[in-house]
Amino acid sequence: MKPPAFEYVVAGTVEAAVRALAAAGGDAKVLAGGQSLVPMLNFRLLRPAILVDINHIAGLTFIEEHEHEVRVGALTRHHQLETSPLIAKCFPVMSEAMTHVAHLAIRNRGTIGGSLSHADPAAELPMLALLLDATLMIISSSGAREAAARDFFLGALSADLRPDELLMEVVFPRLPADTGWGFAEVARRHGDFALAAVGAILTMADGRIAQARIAMTGVDETPKRATEAEAMLVGQILLPALRDAAIDAVRGAVTPNTDLHASADYRRHLVGVLAGRALDDAWRRAGGAPA
Repeated sequence: MKPPAFEYVVAGTVEAAVRALAAAGGDAKVLAGGQSLVPMLNFRLLRPAILVDINHIAGLTFIEEHEHEVRVGALTRHHQLETSPLIAKCFPVMSEAMTHVAHLAIRNRGTIGGSLSHADPAAELPMLALLLDATLMIISSSGAREAAARDFFLGALSADLRPDELLMEVVFPRLPADTGWGFAEVARRHGDFALAAVGAILTMADGRIAQARIAMTGVDETPKRATEAEAMLVGQILLPALRDAAIDAVRGAVTPNTDLHASADYRRHLVGVLAGRALDDAWRRAGGAPA
């Protein structure tokens, strides 16, 4: 299939890109990696009048270390995140999760900004943004603003991003010392979207869990945080009874869909199994004593 006709604008600067988006009156789409946009155009699920290509904008591809955070430019490719020594040092859960994103050819083109803006409820990057308490830096012709990841994902393929806005960069706060991580995913085939995936982060203090984060994808209309499970873990030791209760809370936090790939009941069961694995790995990596 071929896409419908559209005008094509190559933006050389951020200012030119946001001007073009504003002038389009809501009838433009941003072309970054194009790994989601182009198939949707070919199937005519989208019919924008204008495509604004931002690939030639200098300064949107970077992974930078700062004192309290790591900043990632919106045009940074998935493969760059996957292979970055800085990401591996600061956020090994991200390095691991990125190996599950589609296939290498797609990771070489797909961008972090495109994935977050697309807001696919089965994608890994939106879940990672939620798990890592990321802040998204957004700009339009009327100015700049920030959006917390927890508020950014509104529904399936729906994000808090107006048609005239451009995602510029993502800020990931550094994790505390004595933090362990776990990530587990199941897909029908390697490179497919996740039937379910779970990321967990546990920070220890005096042999107990001082901070807990659990995020899931593939099991709801948006990526989700298991806040009830997180709360019950804080101040505790990951003993079998607590682990089972946390898994039950994870399953209760999601509302999966039934589709051609899996039933809602299977996805709910699966997310609990994966949560258990992710928590076990996070506990071990954080230095927790064997239960």
